[in-house]
This record gives sequence, C-alpha cells and structure tokens, in this order.
Amino acid sequence: MQVRRIRGHRGRAAKAVERGGYGPGLIAHVVTAKCADSLPLHRLEKALARAGGVIARSTLVDLFHRAAGELEPLFRLLLEEIAAQEIVHADETTQRVQAPGKTRTAYLWTFLSLLDDPLIAFRFSPSRSGSTPDEVLGGTKGALIVDAYTGYNSVTTPDGRERVGCWAHVRRKFFDARGQSPVAQEALDLILDLYRVEAEARSRGILRTHAHHMLRDERSGTTVEKLHAWLEAQQPQHLPKSPLSMAIRYALKQWPVLIRFLDDARLPLDNNPAENALRVAALGRKNFLFVGNDSAGESLAGLYSLVATCERTGSTPRSTSPMS
Repeated sequence: MQVRRIRGHRGRAAKAVERGGYGPGLIAHVVTAKCADSLPLHRLEKALARAGGVIARSTLVDLFHRAAGELEPLFRLLLEEIAAQEIVHADETTQRVQAPGKTRTAYLWTFLSLLDDPLIAFRFSPSRSGSTPDEVLGGTKGALIVDAYTGYNSVTTPDGRERVGCWAHVRRKFFDARGQSPVAQEALDLILDLYRVEAEARSRGILRTHAHHMLRDERSGTTVEKLHAWLEAQQPQHLPKSPLSMAIRYALKQWPVLIRFLDDARLPLDNNPAENALRVAALGRKNFLFVGNDSAGESLAGLYSLVATCERTGSTPRSTSPMS
C-alpha cells in the first residue's frame, strides 16, 4: 500500500480523514504496524506516545477501519486478479472473534497466485464452509493447490478447477508416524527424492520449463511408482488406527491429486506458500488474540491482503513518515 504525500491548500499536507488531523503517513504506519508487524494497537499507542504523538487507542482503531473501508475496492480488485490466474494456492486458519463472555472461532482464508504476478489475498469468514472458496474462485478454471480439506470441493469440479495435492502434508504424516513405526522413514526418503529433483531444477535454472517437465518424467515418475508400490505393500501390515496406517491411507486417498504435478512443470509439489502466508495470522493470534467482531475481521483480512502483496512484490507498505 504505497502512500504518497498529497499536498493540500498552500502546500500543506492533505489529511486522509475529512475534518481530521491525521495524514496518510500515520494511517499507513498504523496499518503496517498491525498487518506486517502484528503489533496490537494498544502497544502502538504507547510507542507513538514515546515519540511525542499522543493518540488514543480508540482513534487508532478508527483510523485502521477507515483505511480498510477506503481501500476495499483495491482489495476486491486484488481478489479478482487472483481468481483470474491459472494456478492458485489456498489455505485457511482460525481467527478468534469476541463474543459475549467468550470468543468464538471464525476463519481467515488466503488465496495466492505466484507465477506471473505475485499476489496474496485474505478473506475473513465466520465459518469454515466451502462458501468462501466458492465466492472467490467459483466459475473459474485452472489449478488449485490445496490440502485434503473438503471445503474446496465446490470449486474443484470437472467444470471448475483441477485439484492439486500437497506433498508436504503427506510428508508430515509420515514424519509423525516415524516414532512408532521406523519403517515410515522409507516413505520419507522417497518423498525427499521428489524434492531433490525440484532442487536440481532450481539450481539449473529450468524451473517450470520443458526441461523441468522432462526431469520430473525421468526421475520423479519412477519415484512415485516406487512409493505407490510401497504404500500398497505396507498397508495390510499395520493396525488400521496406527499413525503409519493413517498416513498410508491419507496418501493413497490423495494419490490422484498428488501426482498431477507430473503433468505440468508449473505445478509445485506442495502448498507451502499458502501456509507461509498464514504465519502472519498465527503471530497476530498470539499478539492481539482476537478481533472485536466480524466487521473487524473483514477489515483485517483486506489490509492483510494489501500489505502482504506489497511485501511480496518488494514494495514498502509505508513510504512516508508516520507523522505526515
């Protein structure tokens, strides 16, 4: 969110809030502090006071939500741009919302496009239903890289997006099973071979090219065949509810979407970019615990989107002094 210093009457800095005393530099500082640095506004209030700017927390909250309202059209455009991309990542995490006498669980979703334009958007939703993916990606075509959550089923249809699985989720389950079943290391070694192919393609500068596709065809294809044979051989040897058996069952159930990366060199092995994008939300949960209501959650999601996209594209979300 680049903020330019706008000159008003007689060269004075124009104020971003009508009949208010606060310029765009301060508002950008408030947004960046909360959305990039996960700084609660009550801490920002203290930090500004130490710098000589005494601003009540209620005023900072109001400025934050006013910024979200003014920038909502840009946020909506960002979502549309991501939905228009051929390859999209998506994931979701919990977001606590204040409720009478307690908090309730809502969700923060992220949608990313990393190939042509590195764009990131977040959407707040009171529930984890598939309505949010449908609202963002419904009616679009291409690939969607996600985990096994069924909430994405409404958009991964024959007439919609092709679902692409996440090898990092598979690896995690075998890693967790290794303590009780050391044989799980064999699956981990084969999965590691898949990532070694990707590392070689990266070092050779052939990512997402025909040469990358051929490298996957020659080496990754053989590896997935070995892994599939291993999974089928191991499955009857373990108790159904054991961690290893559940890891095997998960991998076999996801198999058709896990091997789709073999058909298109542009498709990644995992959904780690979406998981990484949600780290800012996890840090926010630790620092400011919850949002006050659904409207506040929507404001947070919109401003998260713009700040994260700025950072992804190498732009600074705040380019002026906080006191301007």
